[in-house]
Amino acid sequence: MTTLAQADRLSSDYHSDGIMSNQYSFTPVAQVHSPYRQKFGIPRQPRLTTSIITRIELLPGFDRKEMLRGLEQCSHIWLLFIFNATADQGWRPTVRPPRLQKKKLGVFATRSPFRPNPIGMSAVKLENIIHQDSKTFLQVSGADLLDGTPIIDIKPYLPYSDCVTEAQYDLVAHMSELQQPVIFTTTAQQQCEQLTTLLGEPLQTQITELLRCDPRPAYDRHDDDREFGVQLHDVNIRFCIRPSAIEVRAITHIKDN
Repeated sequence: MTTLAQADRLSSDYHSDGIMSNQYSFTPVAQVHSPYRQKFGIPRQPRLTTSIITRIELLPGFDRKEMLRGLEQCSHIWLLFIFNATADQGWRPTVRPPRLQKKKLGVFATRSPFRPNPIGMSAVKLENIIHQDSKTFLQVSGADLLDGTPIIDIKPYLPYSDCVTEAQYDLVAHMSELQQPVIFTTTAQQQCEQLTTLLGEPLQTQITELLRCDPRPAYDRHDDDREFGVQLHDVNIRFCIRPSAIEVRAITHIKDN
C-alpha cells in the first residue's frame, strides 16, 4: 500500500529521553470517490451542500467490518485527509484566503491547503455504510473533497464536545452564501433534465447549491458578464453571476475519451 511520507510530515513530538523524533509517515485508510473532479468549484468548507453524495472507499486492510462497529450510530463523522493535489507545492507562513484576497493571515489562522503538513479535516454527515462486491463504502453528504483524496483517519463527531456554540471568528463572521435566484436558460434547463436522467442525480438541486457557494475567485467578481465553467460529476456547467441573479447558461456532458 502506498504511503504518504513526503506529503505527511507531522511536527515532531519529544521522546522521554528528550530527543526529538524525525518524522512520522501515514498510510491512507480510505479514498474519496467524489463528483468534484477539479479543484475549482469545490465548496470552500464542508456541509455547504447537502444534496451531493460522496463515497469513501475503505482500502484493503482497513475495510474489516469490525473496524466500523458502532459507526452506524453516528450522524456525522470527521474525515482527516491529505491535500494531495497541492502537497508538492510547499507551504507559506502567510497566505491570502480566497475570500480575503487583500488581507494576509498566518497560515495557522486559515484553512489554506498550503500548510507545513498538508492535512485537512472535514465534518460530514454519514448517510450510509455499504458493503458491495467485497468492498466497503461510507456514503457521506456535505463533503468538500476532490476526487481521489486520500483519507488518513475517520473519527466520530461528538456533539457534546465538538459543537462549540459560543465559538466565533470575526474575520469570517460576515460571510454567507449567495442569495440571488438561480436561473437556468431554456437550453440549460433542457440539458439539465436530460443529464439528470443519464446520471441519476438531482442535478438542478446540486448545481443550485454549488453556485450559491460562489466558486469564483475573489479577485474576479467584478465583471457581471464574465462566464465561468465548473465541473461536477461528468458535466461542465457554464454560468455567470450578476447582482440580480445567478445564470446557468449551458450544461454539457464530458464524454470519456
